[in-house]
Amino acid sequence: MILYPAIDLKDGQCVRVVRGDLGQATVFNASPADQAKAWCDAGFHWVHVVDLNGAVQGEAVNAAAVEAILGAVSIPVQLGGGIRTVADIERWIEAGVSRVILGTVAVTDPDIVRHAARRWPEQIAVSVDVRGGKVATQGWTEDSDLDAVTVAKRFEDAGVGALIITDIDRDGTLQGFNVETFAAMADAVAIPVIAAGGLASIDDIVKLKALPGTPVHGAVLGRALYNGAIEPAEALKVAA
Repeated sequence: MILYPAIDLKDGQCVRVVRGDLGQATVFNASPADQAKAWCDAGFHWVHVVDLNGAVQGEAVNAAAVEAILGAVSIPVQLGGGIRTVADIERWIEAGVSRVILGTVAVTDPDIVRHAARRWPEQIAVSVDVRGGKVATQGWTEDSDLDAVTVAKRFEDAGVGALIITDIDRDGTLQGFNVETFAAMADAVAIPVIAAGGLASIDDIVKLKALPGTPVHGAVLGRALYNGAIEPAEALKVAA
C-alpha cells in the first residue's frame, strides 16, 4: 500500500482544513516546499498536493507553491485543485507533475478525463469526493446528484491511473476511516483506489490492509500526520 502525505495549499501556505471549509484552515508550514522535502526525507514515496484556492476558483492559484514543491523533491507528486482543461493538464505534466488529479471535470465534462487518460496513460487520477452519499464538485462547494460508483464507472476502461475517494464528512476530523466505503469502491471498479478523509491512526492503515476482496491501493495522510498521531516510519512499515 502506498501512503500519500498531503500538502493542501491555501494562500501559498501548507494547511489542513475540516471538511473542506477554508475558513477552518490551520497553517502547519509557511513553506510548502520545505514540508514536501520533510515528507520526502521521512521516506515517503509520493506527495499528494491540492490547490485548495484553485479548486474553488477553477484555476491555478497556488502555482508558485506547486512549482517550489516540484523543485524541492525527487519523489513523484500528484496534483489536484482547479485543473479543468487539457491545457491545464499539459502545463502541469510538462512542469514535472507525475499524476494530475481531476475532480470537477469528471462530473461536468468526463470526455476531458478520457482524452487526458489516453494522451497521458497512468498519469491521470480521478478524484471522487463524497458528501452524504453524493459526489461534490467545485472544491466541495457544490453537490451533484451522482453517487461515487456511477462517476467512477465512467472511467473504467479509460486508462485512469487511480481513483482518489474522499469521505468529505470525515475529512480533517480524525474520526477514523470508513473502511467499508473504500472496500466497496475497490470491489466495484478495476481502477486502483486511494482512500482519503478521516484517517486518525496507524490502526486505520491496518484495517485497510486487512480488508477482504480487492486491496485498497493507497491512503492519503493528513491531519494525523501533521499533529504527530501518526509517525512516518511506523506508518510506512505497516503499509509495506
